[in-house]
Amino acid sequence: MELIYTAQRDGFEPGRMYRNPRHFDQIELGVESVVVVGDWPKVAAAYEEVGAEVSVIEVPKMAPQKVVVVGDLSSGVSELLIAELASIGMIVESFAVQSLERPEGELSETASRLFEVLEAVNVGVSSLQHERDSAVEQVAKLEQEKLDLLKQLDELKVANVDPEIEAMKAKLDGAGISYRANASKESLQKLVDDLPKV
Repeated sequence: MELIYTAQRDGFEPGRMYRNPRHFDQIELGVESVVVVGDWPKVAAAYEEVGAEVSVIEVPKMAPQKVVVVGDLSSGVSELLIAELASIGMIVESFAVQSLERPEGELSETASRLFEVLEAVNVGVSSLQHERDSAVEQVAKLEQEKLDLLKQLDELKVANVDPEIEAMKAKLDGAGISYRANASKESLQKLVDDLPKV
C-alpha cells in the first residue's frame, strides 16, 4: 500500500490514498511506500524506521512578495494604516486568548466591524457553553433519580416477599425443578404438590 503525505487542499488524483502530515502521530500498518510532499521529517523518519520506501518531494518556497504602491502615500495615510493594522492585531490576539478586548481610541470601520463579529461569536459560544452545562446538570439529575427509583424498587421487592412463595421456590430448587421467575403462587404450589414424596 502507498500513502501520500501532503498538505495540499485540492488536485488529488483518484484512486490514491492521501494523508495530511499536520495530523501525523504514528505510522499506519501495512504501508510499503510513502511519498512525503514538503518538509515533514518526522513522517519520513517514522516510515524509514520500519523499512518502508520513502520518497520526499521538495516544495519550492515562495519568494517574499513585494508590496507595490501606486502613487505616493502620505505619512498620515501610512500612519492610519499602521494604526488600523495594530488595532486589528490587538483584537485578534485578545480573541485568540479568549479575552476579547476593544482597543482604546477610535477604531476604523473594519476594526470596529471585526470586533462586533468576534463579540457576537463570543456571545454565541458562551450561550452554547451554558446550554451544555445545563444539559450536563440535567443528565446528572436524571441519573440520580434513576438510582433512587431502582433503590425504591429493590426495597419494594424485599417488602413484598411472600415467605410461602420463597419456601416453595426453595423446595423446587432443592429438587432441581425449574419454574418461571414470575410464576404464580398457585402454579408453584402445583409443582410442589407434584414432587415425589420421600
